[in-house]
Amino acid sequence: MMKLKWKLLLAGAAAALAACASNGAETGATDYRAAAAVEPEQPDGIIAAQPMPSAPLDESKTLTRIIFASCAQQNEDQSIWDRIAAENPDLTLYIGDNVYGDVRSEDPALPELKAAYMRLASSEPFARVRSMAPMLTMWDDHDYGMNDAGGEYEYKEASEALFEYVWAVPEGDPRRSRPGVYGSWTVGEDGKRVQIIMLDTRFFRSELKPTDEYGVPGKERYIPDSDPSKTMLGEAQWAWLAEELQKPADLRLLVSSVQVISEGHGWEAWKMLPAERARLYKLITETDANGVIMLTGDRHSAALYRKEGVNDYPLFEATSSSLNLPLRAWLDPNRPFEQEPGPNRLGDMVIDANYGLIEIDWEKGAIEVTIRGADGETLLGEVLNLSALQ
Repeated sequence: MMKLKWKLLLAGAAAALAACASNGAETGATDYRAAAAVEPEQPDGIIAAQPMPSAPLDESKTLTRIIFASCAQQNEDQSIWDRIAAENPDLTLYIGDNVYGDVRSEDPALPELKAAYMRLASSEPFARVRSMAPMLTMWDDHDYGMNDAGGEYEYKEASEALFEYVWAVPEGDPRRSRPGVYGSWTVGEDGKRVQIIMLDTRFFRSELKPTDEYGVPGKERYIPDSDPSKTMLGEAQWAWLAEELQKPADLRLLVSSVQVISEGHGWEAWKMLPAERARLYKLITETDANGVIMLTGDRHSAALYRKEGVNDYPLFEATSSSLNLPLRAWLDPNRPFEQEPGPNRLGDMVIDANYGLIEIDWEKGAIEVTIRGADGETLLGEVLNLSALQ
């Protein structure tokens, strides 16, 4: 019924979308979700979003330098993208809150989200990064359409259409033929294969359990919910993930927009659905998935984590957030920052602007994961051996 609703509501948009396709981006004007990306008339003078294609992905190329980053406010300073370009990455993973376009108007045309994407499209530093290397994207709540929203979000089909349009998802890409924007890519030759798995933790996710002590450290917004009927990924995505984890790869970058291993806070995270997190750990073990490293965002801070005892090898997670709206910007400069509890955290949190870099030395079988500041300085780092991720 929901698909039919959007087909009927947005049928008139296909012609406008086809006209916009003349700029060379691949679009799907016959797909109901692609049709939702542009309307014939824009309310309040908001012009339609435009595609932001990146350099094409060459799946035969050996990857040695991978950027991962999240959380960039489109109206804030964009200069960190030039610092990222200077890293000369082979691939960039943009893993959520890629714009802040919460649809507070509750307008199904998504004017706020379109305007946010248009603002990002006008960023020359961002365009330089996209042009020099392929970019793979995943959304989080603020580019999904509403703060902390999950599967209950009313306009999620329209948001998906817009996502696929602005990120120039090619015709024939599986993401165009199924609900949600999750996807997987394997890049590199045998012995140097990197599998990138991007999980959609928004489209299917059950509502989280509100805290009983709002604002209390460790219980700020939500508390864990043991209800076994609740889901993070939805059954179709879970089945897909099980298949992906069984495909051959030497290194697997498992991207989740929200944190997986972190325990010390009461914000959105896999810890809020403990049965689902346990299911993820179990699935990695049961599929004999080697080489898993988790990459996350969302928190407006960065950190590194390690979890023992839930898999045949320790699970490692690197969180990078935010590119230009870090936690420090919200804090009282006259009060010292108190690190949140971190039983799985390696060192302190970083609360200044940051991005992540993965450097792979295939000859030595070593992966160096670093969190870097806006000036490129290394703030956190860990070296992992591929032989230990078995």
